[in-house]
Amino acid sequence: MTVPMAAPRLPEGVPLPTPARVRRGVGRLFSFWRRSIRTRVMVAIVVLGTIIAGSAGLLLMHQISDGLVQSKVSAAVSEATSETATATERLDSAGSGDFNPSTQLSQLVESLVSRGESRGFKVVVLGPVQSSSDPSPATGTRTTPGIAAGSVPVRLRRVVDRSAGIAWTYTRIRTLTEAPGTGTPAVVVGTRVVLPADGGTYTLYYLFDMRQEQGTLNLVRRSLLTSGVLLLLLTAGVVFLVTRQVIRPVRLARRVAERIASGRIEERMHVHGEDDIARLAISFNQMAEALQRQIRQLVELSRVQRQFVSDVSHELRTPLTTVRMAGDVLHDSRASFDPVAGRAAELLQNELDRFEHLLADLLEISRFDAGAAGLELAEVNLADVVHRVVEQAGVVARGRGVALVIEAHGPAVAEVDERRIERVLRNLVVNAIDHANVQGDARVVVTVAADAHAAAVTVRDFGVGLRPGQSAMVFNRFWRGDPARARSTGGTGLGLAISLEDAQLHGGWLQVWGATDEGAQFRLTVPRRAGDPLAHSPLALVPTEQES
Repeated sequence: MTVPMAAPRLPEGVPLPTPARVRRGVGRLFSFWRRSIRTRVMVAIVVLGTIIAGSAGLLLMHQISDGLVQSKVSAAVSEATSETATATERLDSAGSGDFNPSTQLSQLVESLVSRGESRGFKVVVLGPVQSSSDPSPATGTRTTPGIAAGSVPVRLRRVVDRSAGIAWTYTRIRTLTEAPGTGTPAVVVGTRVVLPADGGTYTLYYLFDMRQEQGTLNLVRRSLLTSGVLLLLLTAGVVFLVTRQVIRPVRLARRVAERIASGRIEERMHVHGEDDIARLAISFNQMAEALQRQIRQLVELSRVQRQFVSDVSHELRTPLTTVRMAGDVLHDSRASFDPVAGRAAELLQNELDRFEHLLADLLEISRFDAGAAGLELAEVNLADVVHRVVEQAGVVARGRGVALVIEAHGPAVAEVDERRIERVLRNLVVNAIDHANVQGDARVVVTVAADAHAAAVTVRDFGVGLRPGQSAMVFNRFWRGDPARARSTGGTGLGLAISLEDAQLHGGWLQVWGATDEGAQFRLTVPRRAGDPLAHSPLALVPTEQES
C-alpha cells in the first residue's frame, strides 16, 4: 500500500525561494481580487473608461492630424503652383536674343530662395534632364543655402520627370551635415520649368517644413493625454466614493454576521438614515433578533433535555441494580423452574443486559453533552487493540457465519485513550458483523496503517451498504439503517454517535463510505501525537475496488 507523505516544511526563519515568494504573492493578489468588489468595479470602470477615452482620443487625433496635413498640403501645392507660374512668366518675358540660361537660372534661383525665406519654404532646382530614359540631372544642382538636395526623394524625382504636372509627397528637410533619414518633417512639391531658346527643362522642388503642424499635434496630444488622465482619475474617485457608500454597509453587515456566527448573537447593525441600506440594516437586525430568540429557545430545550437524560440515567441506576440482583438470582435458579418460567428468566436476563447497555450509553452521551468527558492518554499500538477487539467479537462473528480478516501494515502507535479507542473499534466491528452479507461475501476486513503524522483503522463489510443520503445520518443518535429491523438485533442506535464523539475528542476523524448492495467502510483517523492537527489519513476512505 502506498502511504501518502506530508509536504516538507521549511524551518522557521528560513526565507522562501524566489519562485515560491512570487507564487505566494500572486496567490494573495488573486485572493484580494476575488474578495474585493470595490477593486473589481473600479478596475472594470477604469479599464472601460481607458478604452473609450483612448478610442475617442485616437479618433480625434486622427481627424485633427488629417485636417492639419491636408491643409498644409493644399497650401503647399497652391504656393508651389503660384511660384512656378511667376517663374515661368519671368522666363517667358526675357528676350530670346540676349537670353543667357546660366544667368537667368541663377537669377531665378535667387528669386525663389529670397521668396522662400519670406514665405517659409526651401528650394531645390535640378536640371536640365537629357532624356526620359536618364532622369538624373545633367548639370549642377541649385538649392537654398545649407539644404541638401537629397531632401527630395528619388521616387518624387522620377514622377516629376515623367509628367508635366505637379506632384507632391512627404519628406524630411535635412541640412548638409545631417544624415539621411533625419531632419525636419516637410511636404515637398515638384514641377517642371522649360527655359526659352531651348535652354533645357529644369525641375523645381519646394520644401515646406511642418514644424508648426507637428508642434500643434504634440500640443493636442499632450492636452488629450492630460485630459484623459484627469478624467480617469475623476472617474476612479467618483467610483470609489459610490462603491464606498454601497460596500461599506455590506462589509459592516458581513462583520456583524461573522460575530453572530461566532456566538455573539447580541451583535446588531447600526442604522443611519432611511434609505435602502438603512432598511436593509433594520431587516438584518430583525432577522438577528428572531434567530437569537430561537437559539435561546433551542439552547434551553437542549439543556432541559440533557438534564432530563442525565437525571433519568442516574435515577435508574439504583432500581436497575436491584432488578439486576433479583434477575441474577432467578437466572441462576432457572434450572429448577418449569420450562415456561425458565424461559422467562432467560428473557429477563437478556433484556436487563440490553437495558444496562442503553443506560451506560445514555450516561456517556450526557457526559459528552455536559463537556465532562476527558482523555487518559498513553502510547498505544492500534494494531494490538484491533487484534483484541477482533478476538472478542470472534464468537459473535462465528455464530453469524462471518469471517473477520485483519490487514495490519506494521505497527500504528499513537497517543490515545485506549479505553475509548477500543470502544470505537468494537462498535465498528460489531456493526459490520451485524450488517455483513451472510448470503454472499461474509467477510469483515479490518485494516490498520500509520505514517509519520497519523494512524488509521478501516472496517469494511460487504453487506447491504448505505443508500444515497444515509452517510450524513449514520452518526445521528438513535438512527438505524433499517427501521423495520427487529429490535432484538443490532444496538441501541447510540454506538456510532458515541464513537464519533470519542474520535472528535481525540482531534480525529470518523468517516463512512457506503453504496447500495456493495457494503460500507468506516475509517477512524487519529493524530499520532495528541493535539497535532490532521491533514490527511494513511488509508483511503473509498475502497480500492470502488475508486475506478
